[in-house]
Amino acid sequence: MTAVAFTINGKAVSVEAEPETALLWVVREHLKLTGTKYGCGSGLCGACTVHIDGKAVRSCQTQMSSVGGKKVTTIEGLSPNSSHALQKAWIVEQVPQCGYCQSGQIMQAASLLAKNSNPTKDEVVAHMDGNLCRCMTYSRIQKAIMRAAADMRTASNAGTERRPT
Repeated sequence: MTAVAFTINGKAVSVEAEPETALLWVVREHLKLTGTKYGCGSGLCGACTVHIDGKAVRSCQTQMSSVGGKKVTTIEGLSPNSSHALQKAWIVEQVPQCGYCQSGQIMQAASLLAKNSNPTKDEVVAHMDGNLCRCMTYSRIQKAIMRAAADMRTASNAGTERRPT
């Protein structure tokens, strides 16, 4: 076993794990952050999506040996009180049915909106390709992402508007 030091959701941690241990199991079992789900174990479904240094990755395929010194964000760290525009849009658009894939879907979408605040529907579809939803709520997922993008742009514009003095 090796100690791996990294930051998760803004908190520095050190975890004893075999270098080939999947990040997913460290997040869920050692750190007790259970929002990240085990889906297929092969990196094909996206239920386990987290961010490493801002990039969406499949935690079931990410070995601990590659995490040292990096910043990991899980669904629990996306916002301190579930106030991220995507989390709000998910509720408004009534995306979840069973909810199992939702944290992975939201984390994948958050990586898109971090680099593209005004995606087209085609860009959303392309970016989300590979995140599977057994309940087939893809049209609601797309609507929620587009809503969140618009809400984020509106909030950003509101923060930069000049008010008369």
